[in-house]
Amino acid sequence: MSYCKQEGKDRIIFVTKEDHEAPSNAELIEDDPNDPYEDHGLILPNGDINWNCPCLGGMASGPCGQQFKEAFSCFHYSKEEVKGSDCVENFRSMQECMQKYPELYPQEDDNDSAPSGGANTSPSESTSTDSLPSSSPDSAPAATENPAAS
Repeated sequence: MSYCKQEGKDRIIFVTKEDHEAPSNAELIEDDPNDPYEDHGLILPNGDINWNCPCLGGMASGPCGQQFKEAFSCFHYSKEEVKGSDCVENFRSMQECMQKYPELYPQEDDNDSAPSGGANTSPSESTSTDSLPSSSPDSAPAATENPAAS
């Protein structure tokens, strides 16, 4: 015989082996085909943006959610020849907001995607070899001799 026990906010249900062997009598509720947020992806059937889509990774909420929504909406509804070219200010506003919260919106490591020596390279990341010792086939190695090797 099964029974329930309440512990704080939790309700614990103990069942017997016989309870598990019996077929379930739970009634499943059929999905509402008119639910605008159910399994439609990013764009709803009416063309609107589904801000609840998990594909947005939560970007529509949080401290910069409004800026994200404005920039994304602008891009989605853009009619310009170069789609989104009329949305630069919206994306700039979103980027400025995100830079205020680096712990929530970490910047991707540019070293993986930027070509070396590019415009984004800082002086400490210089790829110049001017400061390295040069050697030619005729010159002796620049390394110090190991006395133990003699």
